Amino acid sequence: MFQRFALAVSLSLMSSTALAADGPLQIYISKAEQTLTVYDGDEVVATTKVSTGKPGHTTPSGIFSILEKRKYHESNLYSNAPMPFMQRLTWSGIALHEGKLPGYPASHGCVRLPNGFAKTLFSMTERGAHVIITDDAIAPKSITHANLFTPRLPVDDGGLLSDVELRPGRVEAGLGPVEVAMNAVPPRSGAETKVTIEEPPPLRILITRRTQRDVVSDVQRLLGTLGFDAGVSDGLLGTRTIAAINAFKEKHEIAKDAQILSETFLGTLYMQAGEDHPPTGQLMIRQKFAPLFSAPVNIREPEKALGTHFIEATAVDRYKRKAEWRGVTLDDHLPASTQKRLGIVTPADDKSIFSAEAALSRIVIPDDVRARIETMLSEGSSITISDTGIGPETGDGTDFITVTRSKPQA
Repeated sequence: MFQRFALAVSLSLMSSTALAADGPLQIYISKAEQTLTVYDGDEVVATTKVSTGKPGHTTPSGIFSILEKRKYHESNLYSNAPMPFMQRLTWSGIALHEGKLPGYPASHGCVRLPNGFAKTLFSMTERGAHVIITDDAIAPKSITHANLFTPRLPVDDGGLLSDVELRPGRVEAGLGPVEVAMNAVPPRSGAETKVTIEEPPPLRILITRRTQRDVVSDVQRLLGTLGFDAGVSDGLLGTRTIAAINAFKEKHEIAKDAQILSETFLGTLYMQAGEDHPPTGQLMIRQKFAPLFSAPVNIREPEKALGTHFIEATAVDRYKRKAEWRGVTLDDHLPASTQKRLGIVTPADDKSIFSAEAALSRIVIPDDVRARIETMLSEGSSITISDTGIGPETGDGTDFITVTRSKPQA
């Protein structure tokens, strides 16, 4: 999803005009109500009844994206059953498609859409559009928070546009002068220069707790800077890495115990490497269904759950440094074993307390990471906040897929 901006430059004025474009669509599905609602910002643009998965084949709840679209598709799981106007949500077989609606959950896990509506929805969406599936119906709301990203121009201190494709081209009808690539020489007095900035595809941002692999990768990097041979920074606890850890512990008189990555070891390692303390969170970026980069962040009060939240940017204007954010908080009940593994003492069971705003207030993002993201932020970029990180549905050719868990029935 690209959106082109023309930047008009004179000696004293920089202004912009965005080509007309609709905002990104969001699709919300309620399994309890068997309904689908399409939002464009706050506006409901379409609704319909649906049929989700029957008992034993329950449609998963969570945050998904449309990965693939086919006008005609046959199931490779269920006897080549026809799936007209198929919009894939997972590579394991969950999709939106045309099908029979008996008035109750009847599918093998997909979301069946009525005849006609399936075709209409197919024509409205693009790959990457978000689909939120929950038990009870929820709706996006406006979110304002200081920790949300603010789009900015990719301009360095010398006033040059950097890290962005600049190319000569023809101006769309009504925009006026021919465009040329900006350089360090300003235009002559009275002249006007046009620069086309190709807006990057939307970012998919996941903020979550660090996994052991994240921690080990940092340990390998830091040990290497201190002269210990920990091998490649691949996040794997191989024999070379373990030997380097033990050598570090011996040099700094740290007792060897069953927990090889003990708090004492990690604290000493970070101190010796001149870094503050072990980070507690990880921020990961995907773009065009592929990993882009990741960076450590900090989560305040890590003993408290963050909850599961989805937030999307609309009305992105990097010239005015403005964006509108809308989001939802999803029910996600973590098993006691998962909470113990993650070090969570207080679960996020009360959404009025564990809101998206509350989660954002506890996340500390380094300034350089924030700046990099803000120069790349574009319409439809989204943030997922989750305690459980990358699940098995996230992989090659996907955005971050977050599957949530329903509260166990008493």
